Amino acid sequence: MFLFLTIIQAIVAAALVGVILMQRSEGGGLGIGGSPTGMLSARGAADFLTRSTRWLAVLFVALSIALAAVAASTGGADTLETTLDRSVTPVENSDPLGSNPLGGSTPAPATAPAEPATDPLAQ
Repeated sequence: MFLFLTIIQAIVAAALVGVILMQRSEGGGLGIGGSPTGMLSARGAADFLTRSTRWLAVLFVALSIALAAVAASTGGADTLETTLDRSVTPVENSDPLGSNPLGGSTPAPATAPAEPATDPLAQ
């Protein structure tokens, strides 16, 4: 039901945008030609587009309210979880950068051989 109402809402929204864009603006708009009387005259088209805009807007608001009601009635949990799950066991301490990407065991870091004291500042 929610999906059906959402599709209808999208169609009504597209129709509403189209009808609003077809209306004559203060500067003249699209200007529909034809005889001065009847449905295709500028005045008859303006009346039709105004009425269409009004009914599409009413339908859009009604569908929005219906969608909100359907979403609220089929919504998630009724209770609010206020505690954290504290049953998680801690991960052992390990060096995240010390792992071997190729698998196997990580070799121990090599120690530098002891050099004779050749640094004059070390004395």
